[in-house]
Amino acid sequence: MTYHCPSCGEPFDPADGFCEACGTPVAPAAISSDAGGSALECPVCSADTSIAPSGVTAEGYCESCGRRVPSVRDHVELDVGLAAGVTDRGLRHTRNEDAMALAATMSPDGPAAVAVVCDGVSSAPRADEASLTAARAAVRALLLAVRAGDAPAAASAAAARAGGTALAELTGPAGAPAATYASAVVTGDAVTVCWLGDSRVYWLAAEGSSSRCLTKDDSVAQELVAAGIATAEEAMASPQAHVITRWLGADLPDPQPHVTRFEPPGPGVVLICSDGLWNYRTEPADLAAMALPAALNDPPAAAVALVKFAVEAGGADNITAVLAPFPPVWSES
Repeated sequence: MTYHCPSCGEPFDPADGFCEACGTPVAPAAISSDAGGSALECPVCSADTSIAPSGVTAEGYCESCGRRVPSVRDHVELDVGLAAGVTDRGLRHTRNEDAMALAATMSPDGPAAVAVVCDGVSSAPRADEASLTAARAAVRALLLAVRAGDAPAAASAAAARAGGTALAELTGPAGAPAATYASAVVTGDAVTVCWLGDSRVYWLAAEGSSSRCLTKDDSVAQELVAAGIATAEEAMASPQAHVITRWLGADLPDPQPHVTRFEPPGPGVVLICSDGLWNYRTEPADLAAMALPAALNDPPAAAVALVKFAVEAGGADNITAVLAPFPPVWSES
């Protein structure tokens, strides 16, 4: 397949950072983490896990000394200019089953930020691989569609389905891996959001009180609230609060993602996050107070601060926070 620069129309290699003909940024997506795997050396007994990877158990422990070998996915920070994100293992999980993928590009209408966050379903097999596989496949499909000028809503739904198709290839004797899904395409005039499950997308307004959650969870808790059976507080206190009703995975072969378009009334920041963050701060106004104004001009630092807050609040789950300022503007540097 030949890809064409959205600015000048000349062909380019997706692995390149810029169109060689006109200089337009066409950088590939940043994904946490394409490297995957574990650290090359056990920090306690110095066993070389790159030479003998079988010396590390599936749970990430060194078979020589029994200590945990840190994974390169335990804590990842990404910055693509128009968006930045942090994902962290937290304090109670043995591995990070969240994944994020970010990209900054030029659409035919101007700069655009693309972000995907997936949270592997722990009750399904290979949850860490599931989130990474879905995020990688989805962001690549979404990025190419945005560059080509495809309608963001249709592109977002197609990208989610691409993530689901990629997950089907992971299915094995142990069962079907699964993950939640949330994406955002941030352009100069709107934010297009797509999701399945309980990862969320928030609009954090720079001014006024228009901050809001742009997604509605596919969860038992949300169904209880919608049916008037429980308040939000009561539903979240239920043992089934985080049981999801839609997801990506081979056991749901025809996913029906939600897609919505939001036109911000002014400057602000789009937050895409897993439940490891919003478990501790559900209200949009509270998240806005924590992230702003830093997130407008320094998204990497603001994302670090949000994840640090969740870790210090208990870190009971994996945590991912991605921030994309609106409107997207290329740095002069």
